[in-house]
Amino acid sequence: MEKPSRILVVEPMSSGLGLLHAARSLGIETIAVSFDRGDRELPGAIRDAIDTLLITETNDEQALTATILAEHARQPLSGIVPGFEFYVDSVARIAAGLGLPGLPPDSVSGLRDKAVMRQRADAAGLRVPRFAPVPLHRGGEAALDTIAKTVGFPAVLKPARAAGSVHVTRCDSPEELRRAYAWMLDDPRTDLGRGLGDTAMVEEYVPGPEISVEGYVHGGDVVVVALTDKILGPEPMFVEIGHIVEAAVSPFTRNLVTSFVADVCRVLDLTTGVFHCELRLPQDQPVLIEIGARLSGDHITDLVELVTGVSLARVMLACATGLPLEQVAAPTAPAAKCAGIHFLTAPGLDTLHAVTGLEQMAASNVGVRATELYLAPGEPVPPAEDFRSRIGHVIFTADSHAEAMRRRDVIAREVRIA
Repeated sequence: MEKPSRILVVEPMSSGLGLLHAARSLGIETIAVSFDRGDRELPGAIRDAIDTLLITETNDEQALTATILAEHARQPLSGIVPGFEFYVDSVARIAAGLGLPGLPPDSVSGLRDKAVMRQRADAAGLRVPRFAPVPLHRGGEAALDTIAKTVGFPAVLKPARAAGSVHVTRCDSPEELRRAYAWMLDDPRTDLGRGLGDTAMVEEYVPGPEISVEGYVHGGDVVVVALTDKILGPEPMFVEIGHIVEAAVSPFTRNLVTSFVADVCRVLDLTTGVFHCELRLPQDQPVLIEIGARLSGDHITDLVELVTGVSLARVMLACATGLPLEQVAAPTAPAAKCAGIHFLTAPGLDTLHAVTGLEQMAASNVGVRATELYLAPGEPVPPAEDFRSRIGHVIFTADSHAEAMRRRDVIAREVRIA
């Protein structure tokens, strides 16, 4: 098999780091483009998987484009992939300009902006929450009361272009909605150097279990690889504190979900590459929360590979380069019937003093595959508002969904955080 010589990854973070490892395992030269400072500083462990590191302001599309064009002129690239969802639209435009495989640049905004996503899906007759966009700036709160009458309560307020459940808040009254909006305006924090943008959304709260669908589009076919049960922390926030692959849904519901996600991909012009689609299932009927044209985060791709043998990172590289999927990303034998991740959290704790029980858990017979701590003793623990509140994680396997849930409960009980 003739392999492409060079793949470029824009700002590899989270599951995007796996793209570099996957490319290296295929013998492909890796180029990473990163700001490489602040919360975009690349982890030390990944640097050995990067053949060439280009430093630029990745949040400036003009600077990013110039950097990639110069590298392509120096030696042609075989493909470009986003290493994080913030860069999906920029990569689509740059790849199209270079004649490389990618998403249609004219429609990619619907895969990044949740307001545009909702409008297009709703116009096509796909079920989405009732919603209305609201400008996110001083004075924008004047529109909240009118919007709330349209959407109703309970409602959910969220930024249109953020990630990681940042500022996703359930609101049960006009007062709670106004407080959540004011908090968004007053929060100075950034994520990968980006603020919350200039648009938020007020949408209907949809009850029911939440799942995500992991898959890809290749040669016009939408392929669902796995369904993920999402375990959420207490509302009014929506912090994801665990995932289980495969989700516990009936074959009938899975068929409904598969058909629905195929329609979502068609309507939003997701023509190639991997996707991560989040749904709620009231009365087992799929409702679109969002879809991303990128690898799922939170180690879900690792869980999927354990259970199905499919490397979605390799699939993404095949789609971005035009390599034969059956050669680059042929499934291997599954390593487990079910796999999960439990995130360690400590709501109300201000400073981390100690985490005990992880070593014993790894040595015990509960299928633990990997553990990691993100914070060290003495470091502050962010409030339980979004992904930043997590202290670490445990990845584990099981022989069934029920056993995976029991093992997660054991891990949550036995690992002590103080």
